[in-house]
Amino acid sequence: MKKNKHPDYHTITVEMTDGSKFQTRSTWGNENDNLKLEIDPKSHAAWTGGKQKILDKGRISKFNKKFQNFRSENKN
Repeated sequence: MKKNKHPDYHTITVEMTDGSKFQTRSTWGNENDNLKLEIDPKSHAAWTGGKQKILDKGRISKFNKKFQNFRSENKN
C-alpha cells in the first residue's frame, strides 16, 4: 500500500441538540474538537416522524385545472 494514503482519524466529541455528548472517531476537525449539531435524529422530523409542512401551495391543483380538458384517445 501507498504510505500516507489514508485520512487522519482522531477522537472528537459530538454534542447533540438536547445537550447529550458522545465521543467518536472522525476525519472532521482536529483531535479533541467539539462538533455541535444543529439537526440530529432526536429532534428532526425526518427521523422522528413528526408532522411535515406541505410546500405545494396549489401547484397540483393549478396543473389539474390547466389540463382538465386534455384527454388521450388511447386508453390502456
